[in-house]
Amino acid sequence: MVSEMAGEKDIREKLGLVHVYTGNGKGKTTAALGLALRAMGNDLEVAMVQFMKCDQYYGEYQISKQLPHLTLLPMGRDCLVHEDKVSQADIDAAAAALAKSKELLHSCKYDMVILDEINVSIRFGLVSVEDVVRMLKERPPRVEVVLTGRYAPPEIVELADLVTEMKCLKHPYTKGVPARAGIER
Repeated sequence: MVSEMAGEKDIREKLGLVHVYTGNGKGKTTAALGLALRAMGNDLEVAMVQFMKCDQYYGEYQISKQLPHLTLLPMGRDCLVHEDKVSQADIDAAAAALAKSKELLHSCKYDMVILDEINVSIRFGLVSVEDVVRMLKERPPRVEVVLTGRYAPPEIVELADLVTEMKCLKHPYTKGVPARAGIER
């Protein structure tokens, strides 16, 4: 699969950037999954830790079972976390997700690690920005990292090599259309 001009070793030698997909618009996780698909198409190993999602509702978890180069770990609770009603169980789940993220980053098994909804976890006080920044700075040099979620803090934006802000101009939710299986989840 890898092109003849750039061998597998060459591809991995050029990895190591930090991407951030943030903003109030739809498509942050979708963009990260698109990047993961491209990476897998080049025989790279991808891990995705989902901080705020469980395996019950999201289509990416179902398809991940069929993708040999993708390890997807939904580590959120099976309920919505509200910023003003954070529980100890929410904090514990996020701490476990952060510990798993560190483990994956240092495992030497993955070329890309996606930290889905980690920015929201920081905003809600489930994990500290200092711990996340430290984890990113201490990771091995050739691991590409993607952080998703609204509310990317300035410390993460500054550290990142690429920051994309999704801006909502129009959304069907405002017309009463709930999240749909296969599209939003």
